[in-house]
Amino acid sequence: MSLPHAILTALLEKPSSGLELTRRFDRSIGYFWPSTHQQIYRELGKLEQAGRIRALPTAAPARGRKKEYEVLPAGREELAAWVTLPEDPRPVRDPLLLRMRAAAVVGVNGMGAELRRHLALHERQLAEYREIEERDFTPEPETDADRLRHLVLRGGIDLETFWIGWLTRAIGDLGDG
Repeated sequence: MSLPHAILTALLEKPSSGLELTRRFDRSIGYFWPSTHQQIYRELGKLEQAGRIRALPTAAPARGRKKEYEVLPAGREELAAWVTLPEDPRPVRDPLLLRMRAAAVVGVNGMGAELRRHLALHERQLAEYREIEERDFTPEPETDADRLRHLVLRGGIDLETFWIGWLTRAIGDLGDG
């Protein structure tokens, strides 16, 4: 049920068309809650039908125009209630970890190359997160909203840092594996 809440969050930050919303997802929320453009458009329809969002009125003709959506009070209430719900952490479900467990049974031939590939991917993601941090955040965020957004980004930075350290160790432990 989190995708609708991610959409409500994004629309409360800024009313947007479906296209603008999918682009914003690609540049922000999608880093930690990925979804396809189809999923987003499908959820927009469901949220509109449920009375949680509405398309803003426009003077332009209906054909060919982008619908811009805003959150209605029912959507804000839904999001506020969801934010306070308890939710347990989910276990890590990463195919690389399962493949390493399988390699323990069938052999590690070629595993080193895959670990190095993953390391490079995590290094690129960390560089992108750090670039976002430098560009979009001041050393001392001024508002609670800025602090919370920065904390989410810091979580991503810390996760990438963890994976880089863990992969570096795994590569070293396996040698050429």
